[in-house]
Amino acid sequence: MKQIFLVEDDLSLIEGLSFALKKQGYAIEIARTGAEAERLWNKQPYDLIILDVSLPDGSGFQLCRKIRQISKVPIIFLTAADEETDIIMGLELGGDDYITKPFKLSIFLSRVHALLRRSENFQNDTLERVSNGIRVDRLKREVYKGETRLELTASEYKLLCLFMEHPNRVLSGEQILAEIWDRAENYIDSSALTVYIRRLRTKIEDDPASPKKIVTVRGMGYKWKEAEDV
Repeated sequence: MKQIFLVEDDLSLIEGLSFALKKQGYAIEIARTGAEAERLWNKQPYDLIILDVSLPDGSGFQLCRKIRQISKVPIIFLTAADEETDIIMGLELGGDDYITKPFKLSIFLSRVHALLRRSENFQNDTLERVSNGIRVDRLKREVYKGETRLELTASEYKLLCLFMEHPNRVLSGEQILAEIWDRAENYIDSSALTVYIRRLRTKIEDDPASPKKIVTVRGMGYKWKEAEDV
């Protein structure tokens, strides 16, 4: 049985989501404040955290930062805010998905199912990938350039894995967004994707101004260009 940790202070929403998730066969643990969540979340291994951004004693972003220091558990943010900067911040801090209130229960459940399925598929995937001097240890979710460990955000890590899984194949912006976030929402536009790729290049390329690993294919998208494809 999948274990889900719901951090939310709205009682009516807690009741609705708990009922729906339990009906789907999930086990639910609930916290209504950040302090309560910190006490509870690491007492057992959770498969997914559903985290409200606005908590009575602080921000869900603060809790996410603390969780990401020691855990890669999938996180879905819930919030009434739909500002692009907030959404980008949530993803950059390590959130895996972001749902704005109000939302349809069917959409919420589909996103939960999709994220849990992706996480399970990830665990069953090849444990290590090596290409262009970059090594990804998928069991530990660590990335190395040569012998140097790289510090990547969750979004950068997912981007890198996606590229390395499709060597020498051109991926459009829409394909990248759909693969990483299950859909190409308006708040993650081509400009935001360009920022993500630029940041990733600064960490993996020898010369980010003249990238050799993640190359831009004008008018089409991006490609992970393996060394032999020169």
